[in-house]
Parts: sequence; C-alpha cells; structure tokens
Amino acid sequence: MASRILLALLVLLIGWRGGSAAPPAWGRRGMRVPERAGDPNSQVKFDFSPFLIEYRSGRVKRLMGTDVVTASADALTGVTSRDVTVDLATGVAARLYLPSFRATAKVPVLLYFHGGAFVVESAFTPIYHAYLNTLAAKAGVLAVSVNYRLAPEHPLPAAYDDSWAALKWVLANAAPGTDQWLSQYGDLSRLFLAGDSAGGNIAHNLALRAGEEGLDGGARIKGLALLDPYFQGRSPVGADAMDPAYLQSAARTWSFICADKYPIDHPYANPLALPASSWQRLGCSRVLVTVSEQDRLCPWQRAYYTTLRTSGWPGQAELYQTPGEGHVYFLTKLSTPQAQAEMATLVAFINRN
Repeated sequence: MASRILLALLVLLIGWRGGSAAPPAWGRRGMRVPERAGDPNSQVKFDFSPFLIEYRSGRVKRLMGTDVVTASADALTGVTSRDVTVDLATGVAARLYLPSFRATAKVPVLLYFHGGAFVVESAFTPIYHAYLNTLAAKAGVLAVSVNYRLAPEHPLPAAYDDSWAALKWVLANAAPGTDQWLSQYGDLSRLFLAGDSAGGNIAHNLALRAGEEGLDGGARIKGLALLDPYFQGRSPVGADAMDPAYLQSAARTWSFICADKYPIDHPYANPLALPASSWQRLGCSRVLVTVSEQDRLCPWQRAYYTTLRTSGWPGQAELYQTPGEGHVYFLTKLSTPQAQAEMATLVAFINRN
C-alpha cells in the first residue's frame, strides 16, 4: 500500500495514463482488464490509474487514498483533532487541529485542502492526518482540513463550492458562542489558505473568488500557500521537452474530473488564461508557491509565480524550489531534510508579520 501511495503522489494528480473511451479496456500499466460480456460492472469507462477506475455501470473503484484514521490527541506533536460537519446537505466535513499553547493565546487560522487529483484522498487519510498534525504543531496554527466531495461522482466545480462553503463556515464559527475552538483561539486577522496539488488549485481559486466577491464580515485572507499546485494547460509555457502525449493525457483526465464542463485552458486549471485584472484582485496579501524540480507541473507553477509578480497585484510573492524531488514528495518523506526545510519555509511564511 505504501509503495502504491508513493507512486501515485510522484506521478501527480493528472492522468498518468489517461482514460479508455471504449472497449477493449486496459488497466494499470497496460494490463488487460477482464470483462464479462454485457456486464457494465466489469466494462471500463475510464482508467485513471493509479487513482481509480470508473466502470460503465457508474461504479467507481478507488485504488488508493481510502484508508482513514480517527481524530485524536497526537502524543508525538501534542496536537488535538476533532471532526465537524460543515454542510449537512452535501456531507462536507472538516477536521480541526488545535496545537498545545497557553489557554489565552490567539493563533492563526489555516484552511487546508488536500490533494489527490480531485478524485482520491480525504481530510481523514493517514498521510494528511500526519501532515496536519506536524504543520499545526510547528506553525502554531488552528488548522481546518477540508473534506470536499470528489469526482467523478461530484465533478468540478463541486470541490470549489464545498471549499468555499468551508471558508464561510470558518468565518461564521469564529464568532462567540459558536465553535469553541475557533471562537476562543482563532485569530481571523491571520487567516491563511493552503493546499497541495489539487488542494493548491482549490486554494488559488478560493482566493480569486474572495478577491472578486469579498468575505463575510470584511474578513481578509492574509496568505496563500500553494504547495506543488495543480496548474496546467495545452501549452507547455516555454518548457523545452514536454511530451505531447502527456499533454493530451492531461487534457483527457481534466475533462474526466470536470465532466467535460471546462477545457484544459479554462482558468480553473490554467490561471495563465486569466486577464491581468483578475490577477490584480487576488484576495490575499502574500503568496508562497513551492515547486519540486522533478514535478511535470513545474513549468506552470513557475509561470504562475512570474505572472503574479508582473501582473500589478499589490502583494508579496515568494517561490520556494526543491531540487531532485517529485510532486508533493513532502507528504511521504515528511522526516527528510528536504521536507523539513520546506516545512520550515511554510511555517516562516505563516508566522511572518
């Protein structure tokens, strides 16, 4: 299981292989998937290995990211977590993480959005539970890890809408007499959004919406941390060895994630398509973008940083690069020097005045 998770994270959250539009169906690494004639439960509609396989009956078989751990008091970090329901109608939930500190302290509030190609993982999987425990402890933040709905059962923009609802829930529940942790310990003048991979994409799109629509009570997002974010488009933005087959596969998987609602060069996937006026309204004062050298998305990630800095947006942007590592390596290599250095950069970004 561990090797499967590591492989999936390094491959990225876009189509490693793409989808199979018609029989014969081919499974992982080109292996033929046995089919029973006339049985839609065994006929592959879309093969998004190593993440999931969707069958013609509508059944979805997830190949990773389905294990969960319960909220708890973590002995290693001293962080306590608990789960809350954000929206009963949609089932959107979140896991809150509270670090150990003096009872009178007010701490930054960090909304975190997990990765997983918009199709796997959750706020409750072991990888994200460990990462958020560590981040909450080191940064001294009250973290809210959002469990948004996944495609293909809930194609985009469901994840965006769910995450927006979670942001509004945080703002509403920081008032006295609402959520005990948020109202007593949360400092909304230090509100941050962060996410890795697909979660970084979500965080960006929420900050953009916040800048355009505003937030309840006049709240403002202080910082936006995009950790190896999922951005891409049809153009390799100047990168000099992009595989056309990879770009085609990425377009197919994006189409699968959003049920053909948006092309791959829609601003949801490719912020470079945004006009300068939208960049200028990005609803935060600081942005951190992290890039892993071996990540195939790094050309778009670097272009995002460059475009933001030259757009006329009045905030401060920072780029952090890790050599020799692949996409979101820090999730599975949390104790390595490289991951610890990246964590230290994120902690410093959050705690900078």
